[in-house]
Amino acid sequence: MTIDMSQFYQVFFDEADELLAEKEKLLLALDVSAPDPEELNAIFRTAHSIKGGAATFGFSDITDVTHILENLLDRIRKGEMALTGEHVDAFLSAKDILDMLMAGHRHGSAVDQEAVAAICARLKALSDGGACPASDPSPDPVADVPEATASSPQASAEPVADAEGNFHYRIELPQVSARDVEALATELGLLGTIDREALPDGRTAFTLVTNEGRDNIVAICSFVLDPDDLKIGCLMPAGTAAVEPDPVVAAPAVAEQPAPVAAPVAAAPAEQKNWGRRATDKEVGNAESSSIRVGVEKVDQLINLVGELVITQAMIDQRIGALDPIIHERLLNSASQLARNTRDLQEAVMSIRMMPMDYVFSRFPRMVRDLAGKLGKKVEFVTRGAATELDKGLIERIVDPLNHLVRNSVDHGIEMPEQRRANGKQEAGTLTLSAAHQGGNIVIEVSDDGGGLNRDKILAKARQQGLPVSDTMSDGEIWQLIFAPGFSTAEVVTDVSGRGVGMDVVKRNIAAMGGNVEIFSIPGSGTTIAISLPLTLAILDGMSVKVGDEIYILPLGYVVESLQPAPVDVKEIAGQGKVVKMREEYLPLIPLYQIFDIEPRFADPSQGILVILESEGKKAALLVDSLVGQQQVVVKNLESNFRKVAGISGATILGDGGVSLILDVSALLRSSRQLSADPVFF
Repeated sequence: MTIDMSQFYQVFFDEADELLAEKEKLLLALDVSAPDPEELNAIFRTAHSIKGGAATFGFSDITDVTHILENLLDRIRKGEMALTGEHVDAFLSAKDILDMLMAGHRHGSAVDQEAVAAICARLKALSDGGACPASDPSPDPVADVPEATASSPQASAEPVADAEGNFHYRIELPQVSARDVEALATELGLLGTIDREALPDGRTAFTLVTNEGRDNIVAICSFVLDPDDLKIGCLMPAGTAAVEPDPVVAAPAVAEQPAPVAAPVAAAPAEQKNWGRRATDKEVGNAESSSIRVGVEKVDQLINLVGELVITQAMIDQRIGALDPIIHERLLNSASQLARNTRDLQEAVMSIRMMPMDYVFSRFPRMVRDLAGKLGKKVEFVTRGAATELDKGLIERIVDPLNHLVRNSVDHGIEMPEQRRANGKQEAGTLTLSAAHQGGNIVIEVSDDGGGLNRDKILAKARQQGLPVSDTMSDGEIWQLIFAPGFSTAEVVTDVSGRGVGMDVVKRNIAAMGGNVEIFSIPGSGTTIAISLPLTLAILDGMSVKVGDEIYILPLGYVVESLQPAPVDVKEIAGQGKVVKMREEYLPLIPLYQIFDIEPRFADPSQGILVILESEGKKAALLVDSLVGQQQVVVKNLESNFRKVAGISGATILGDGGVSLILDVSALLRSSRQLSADPVFF
């Protein structure tokens, strides 16, 4: 029987990515002077697990690197050599090389073989630098077997081939289920001839005659059980007594970590096991809370179907709205119950797409460490609210903006150690990345305790670039200037910053996600950049407004209030068009009918309705004919089904089956020629 192992490649790559990310996280958290043994064991286990999976699929280059890495890690965790900062640097570099090799196998991308050879040589040199005397060689953590003893005269420390070139192994299993024993018997039987023996304590032992090496045996068994619990001994070809087998790898205490889901063994497709990893007590006690890996396309399909259900529910509500509540009481009660169930189902399904912010936060400790070292700075990186959840679609798009903000905080915000000392601060600056829910939004903040923004320097640079500025501008308005295209106060252009191509991208990307960015800075104390985003873009609460015969949807998060102004409150200002007085403040007035060239019912603001909108700290009054109501709408992508339309962020289907456009409030406020840079006060 031949098994196509390529069908499991993606599972291996996904789990290897998780293991490499876990390895990097553990390495960055290590106390080099007094490393936690459990953390060292956990780091070793990541390398060992990747090696086992790579050997199974024949990725020999990955196996070679992880084998050398594993040997060095094994010596450190056993106390044969002390951990140093150089070791940590080498391990992180090895992680980068393994990422590159994974990408080569997964996507066919180029692999720098010189870099691979260099990291292998570096790891070997580090291992040799702390090597034991030649008479006491360090054991190979996988291939090591005990020396022959008097009680096992036919045993061999290394596999010895028989006349046909086969090796003879004795494999003792831990206590596992009968199903697992059968699965292993089937898989190992593919390697050669296998005999089974029941041990007195209820365990099972196999005798395997094969021309395969020990690593392949370990790799296959890793799909069903933890290789640390596996015992393999070598038999002399003519003998019957085996070495009293020791564990392939001494079972270490393992730091608790999330359980990845591996590919099922071919003989037991209904059951899945974690390869190369021992379940923690918490996982064993909470088996019902384990996760499964599901393709994103399946989740998106489910969300689309629920969205269609929400639309259908809205249609039903509209149809039954005209019914007599007394005559059709039971029907209306059933429809009301259906509406509640639909809402609960929608919330449950939407939660599937929600991912913790740790998915984003976990990639920054390494970047901050490397960047601080490059700049000669000392930075302590702190995260808060990593468990806060955000829609997967948004969480992937927020990575690039946060990358720019974190790099800017390290480069521009936090001062050099000597400058911090001169200012009475600790040498190491603090960079904090936090996330928290606020109403229907999530607020992500990047804060540093550096020198803060320099008002005069920003104003001078803005004037130099011809931006419209004045000395009377508030601090908040001046801080927003750093988001202007091409704006940078860096005196020297480096590979880190200075080209002015980062912050404007941040602002544009955040706005495209329906969010906004605010900056708070105190000179000498630090800067905080706060990003506010909706929790999801798939379904939103909206306000329906009517202009002429058209109905538009306003995202409710932008709506402040609605009113019908008195004629005296509407004024015409030269160069600014019409404004409306709101509590001693005059707001720009945006006639929606003019933007979309619609014949309105009421062109006079005092006869129509003004909806006060707020975005990015600016307010404006949107003139519409009437308010239709508030409802939940399913967002449909207009660009993929039609084309991009200025001022429109998407579309939805109404209860009557008609299509309604969802207004892009931020774009409307930015593009309106009647929107002034500052509110007018009288």
